[in-house]
Amino acid sequence: MPQRRILRLTGTDTHSFLQGLITNDMQRLDDGLVYAALLTPQGKYLSDFFLKRDGDTVLLDVAEDLADGLAKRLTMYKLRADVAIEDTDLNLQRGTGSAPEDALPDPRHADMGWRAYSAGEESNDGTDWDAIRVRHCIPESGIELTPDSYILEAGFEALNGLDFKKGCYVGQEVTARMKHKTELRKGLRRVDITGSAPVGTEILSGGKAAGTLFTQSGRQAIAYLRLDRAGDDMTAGDATLRLPD
Repeated sequence: MPQRRILRLTGTDTHSFLQGLITNDMQRLDDGLVYAALLTPQGKYLSDFFLKRDGDTVLLDVAEDLADGLAKRLTMYKLRADVAIEDTDLNLQRGTGSAPEDALPDPRHADMGWRAYSAGEESNDGTDWDAIRVRHCIPESGIELTPDSYILEAGFEALNGLDFKKGCYVGQEVTARMKHKTELRKGLRRVDITGSAPVGTEILSGGKAAGTLFTQSGRQAIAYLRLDRAGDDMTAGDATLRLPD
């Protein structure tokens, strides 16, 4: 399970500060965990994370290898806002079985179980998270989500990570234009796979570049595809791929 870091945001401007930056609506904190991303002004992915209200503060649950860069970027945007960003001694617990009292459902999909935060060791209940992610085409930071990613192509709308009614945020103009003025020609899709190939293997279709292979579980995988070239004759290294029926 990838390591996570739990940050805490404090200060009277925390909610308005985040509301003007992230892809989701801070008002959703009233309902539980919020899944969101921070984008570049050009609309590309920088980081995805979970937010939780904790009294008068907000906890931010982010991949360990993205945490320093995210904290630095948030500090850059902070200017004179009354917001402080600090590390905590909390760790992530997650699972799909019996949940502790303070656990909250993962907002991306019901099958992704629950998340909770405590000073105990980071843990999970042995769930095969890759199998669930592949089944529902849920991207992971550092694998399917990279600095080249656009979040609509990564399925953020279906994962409850994006709100088109909340108003402006960094990268909002590009994201809205992709939603309303263009038809997506590329994106993450679940594929059936026979054989295996390393993450990052180029996918070919009819001898032409058709995408990239990512997480594999059993006879299925997540692939980033050029949708106009996706078909039943795709290969990735020695593996063969096809779109599910």
